[in-house]
Amino acid sequence: MALPEARPAARRHRGVPDPTRTVGLAVCGLVLLGACSPAGDLPSVEPAPSRVPRGTAPASGAAPTAGCPDSGVHISSPGTSAAMGLRALGLELVNCGTEPYRLDGYPVPRLFDGDGDPIPVRVIDGAEGITSGFDDPPRPLILRPGERAGAAVLWRNLVTDPTVVATAGERLEVAPAVGRSAQVVGLDGPIDLGNTGRIGVSAWQKRAADPAPTPTRPLPGDPDPGGSAPSSSTPPLP
Repeated sequence: MALPEARPAARRHRGVPDPTRTVGLAVCGLVLLGACSPAGDLPSVEPAPSRVPRGTAPASGAAPTAGCPDSGVHISSPGTSAAMGLRALGLELVNCGTEPYRLDGYPVPRLFDGDGDPIPVRVIDGAEGITSGFDDPPRPLILRPGERAGAAVLWRNLVTDPTVVATAGERLEVAPAVGRSAQVVGLDGPIDLGNTGRIGVSAWQKRAADPAPTPTRPLPGDPDPGGSAPSSSTPPLP
């Protein structure tokens, strides 16, 4: 019995890739393998675990974020904006726990010098007398797990009395409210108060799930120690 005549291999035009090889490479790219295997010989890939979108509550019984304090919230700073002697340090509070977190009022900051000694300062809710635009009253907030709130610490670097030594804070602790535990907040520079002896704080405000970057445009301000910002526009919270 005669064997069937073998068909010649399909000829490929020069410059036209082999479709089988192209599909194999595409699959390799989609699954992000370290080394691509030939088509039809790909290793099995387990499906990636689903992710909970930022700003939504995790499923019941979910563990808190790694490194989350016992209070269930974490406070940090995206950085400082400065203009003409006015400083604004952004604060961000994230509910990293598994339960809703109630928040109402102003952050409570405490300053320390390079030796760890507390610096006595007058904290002004709303920053009246330091600048304008940060005097919105506080509102009760409920942050679900993953949600966040923002505020700002404001001061002026001014020396108005040569007989008083200028002060600079090297360490900042912030509590979410009076009577709650404070946390150390990293600084990108000293809190250079001059000899004003006062700082202002804005009220906590709920933020979007994906926070905007720290504003780069200058904050309104002038070197007048008792004056308000010359601009009537309200700058965004850092």
